[in-house]
Amino acid sequence: MKNVQIKTKDLFKAIPEEFLPLFEGREYPWEILPHIHGFLVLALHRGIQGYGYDEERGILVGPNVKIAPSAVIEGPAILGEGTEIRPFAYLRGDVIVSPRCVVGNSTELKNCVLLEGVHVPHFNYVGDSILGSHSHLGAGAICSNFRQDGGEIMIRGSMNFRTGLKKVGCFLGEGVEIGCNSVLNPGTIVGEGSRVYPLSCLRGIYPKKVIVKGDRDITDIE
Repeated sequence: MKNVQIKTKDLFKAIPEEFLPLFEGREYPWEILPHIHGFLVLALHRGIQGYGYDEERGILVGPNVKIAPSAVIEGPAILGEGTEIRPFAYLRGDVIVSPRCVVGNSTELKNCVLLEGVHVPHFNYVGDSILGSHSHLGAGAICSNFRQDGGEIMIRGSMNFRTGLKKVGCFLGEGVEIGCNSVLNPGTIVGEGSRVYPLSCLRGIYPKKVIVKGDRDITDIE
């Protein structure tokens, strides 16, 4: 399969400077997931100097962050500059939201990283996942993170990768568009700039710069 992106350095090029230590030295993105909590605890203990974050009850909040009164945010968490947390959003802890993101109505986040400019604006679930900069989930799109049999999550492509983890969601490259009410099964990877039709059910690895109309109905973007 051409144009496949699976390594951390290929999927995530635009990483805010203050979050680089979380990504450095980790060849594959699923290797980052077990370290999100420790990174946040250390950030809260030492602070993130020079980026304008203020600590509020276990949450580091950047400048000009908007938080709706009905949103629920459990620490540890980081909210980057200019991010908007809309009504009834639920951040369950171990969440990094980079600058200028939108976390919308009834969206739930847990143990995940949203890089700059990510929008998850309507009825989304993002667990144990990393979403590349300026990626977007349509209304009702779900990042499933747990097998029904509770087994280890495998990353399945032309070759399979063992994660050693029982909870792994999805990894989206930069500028990925996921259509409304799509389901990304555990361990799904979608490469940079790809677009996924609404009501799709994805599993495995998808190349960059393609249109995905179904599980394996894939065409190149002109």
